[in-house]
Amino acid sequence: MSRIGKKPIAIPAGVEVKLNGTEMTVKGPKGELKADLRPEMEIVIENGEINVKRPNDDQLNRSLHGLTRTLISNMVIGVTDGFKKELEVNGVGYRVQKQGKNLVMNLGYSHQVIMEEPAGITIEVPAPNKIIVSGADKQAVGQIAAQIREKRPPEPYKGKGIKYVDEYIRRKEGKAAKGAKK
Repeated sequence: MSRIGKKPIAIPAGVEVKLNGTEMTVKGPKGELKADLRPEMEIVIENGEINVKRPNDDQLNRSLHGLTRTLISNMVIGVTDGFKKELEVNGVGYRVQKQGKNLVMNLGYSHQVIMEEPAGITIEVPAPNKIIVSGADKQAVGQIAAQIREKRPPEPYKGKGIKYVDEYIRRKEGKAAKGAKK
C-alpha cells in the first residue's frame, strides 16, 4: 500500500471541492484550480476529507495512487496558501525590475530581456537582485521560475547569473597563471 496514497487530505474551511467524473475543481481564497485525474483512481469526498483508493495492486495503479493524492493535495494547498519560488540575481550590472506586467532584466546582454507575467502567476521584485514568483498552481510557479532562471543560468567560475535562493553552485577554480607554482 502506498504510504502517501492512503493518507487522507483534510479540506480546510473556505475551500470547495467538486468532483465531476474525472475532473476535480478546487476553489479557495487564492483562486480556482482544475485537474483532469486518471479514471483508474477512486476518489471519495466525505466528512471534510478526500481519500484516494486504488482498485488493485497492478504496477500502474500503485504508481498512480500516490501521484493522484499528491496532485489533489497540491491543489488544496495552492488555493489556501499558494506556492512561491525565490530567485537571486548575481553579477555586476545584473538587475531586474518590474514595469507594469512585464519583468525587465538586464543580464549582461546587449539588450534587455523582457518576460510577461502569465495569468494566475504573480512576479514581485522587492530588490534589484531578487525575484519572487508566486501563485496557486505549483507546476506553473515552478515552470515560470525555471524559465526566468534559463535566461542566464549561474556559471561555475564567478557565480554570475540567476539562481534559486536555496540553490548551491559548485564553484570551479579559474585558470592558473603560467609558471605559477602551488
